[in-house]
Parts: sequence; structure tokens; C-alpha cells
Amino acid sequence: MRKSWTWIACGVAFVGAALVSVPQTAQARPNYLKMGFVVVYPALKDAAMAEGVQCNVCHFGEKKTNRNDYGKAVAEALGATKVTDAKVIEEALKKAEAGKSSVEGKTFGDLIKMGKLPGKNP
Repeated sequence: MRKSWTWIACGVAFVGAALVSVPQTAQARPNYLKMGFVVVYPALKDAAMAEGVQCNVCHFGEKKTNRNDYGKAVAEALGATKVTDAKVIEEALKKAEAGKSSVEGKTFGDLIKMGKLPGKNP
């Protein structure tokens, strides 16, 4: 009986070690900033990096589900999550330019042409 408990304990320890050593799955999300935004708007790359906004071009807060007005327009134009096709991302960014920004009488495209970042955080 004592021998079987030893084998059971070894088995439990092995399974526990295997579970701990399995790498955690990460959510792979496309980097829309590098894949699209700075490709389509290279003049705004320095502004985005200088202001330290990077992901905050489209997002605000801690959760990536929090999108600012520009982020909502881009998400709507993309039509899907986790898009990896650079051409589709570029087309969505161009389509989002037509959206109304929070600046009176200006679209996101107008702000971009003025060299300003389009999104405004609440």
C-alpha cells in the first residue's frame, strides 16, 4: 500500500510540474500603429512617439476595449477584430478619415492633414 501512495504522489507531482511549465497563452493582437498608422501617415509617427501616445492614438485607459473617437471609427472601418492584412488596415485608416472628430467642423482626415493626431481621449 505504501508503494502505491508513493507512485500516486510522484504522478501528482509530475502532472503539477507539467502544468506549471506549460507556457501561458498570449493574445496576439496586430500592431495597428506599426502596421498601418505610421505607414499611412509617416509624418505623424514622430508626433505619436513624442507625445508617448502610441496605442493611445486609438485607445485610452488600461483596457484595449476602451477606444477613443478615432479608435471607434477605425474599428468600424475594419469591420473585424485582429485584422492582420496590412492592405485592409490601410484602407480602414483611409476610410476612418471621413469620420467627424471632436474638433468642431473637422474630420479626422482634416486633423491628420494639419499634422495633429486624430483621436481625443474622453
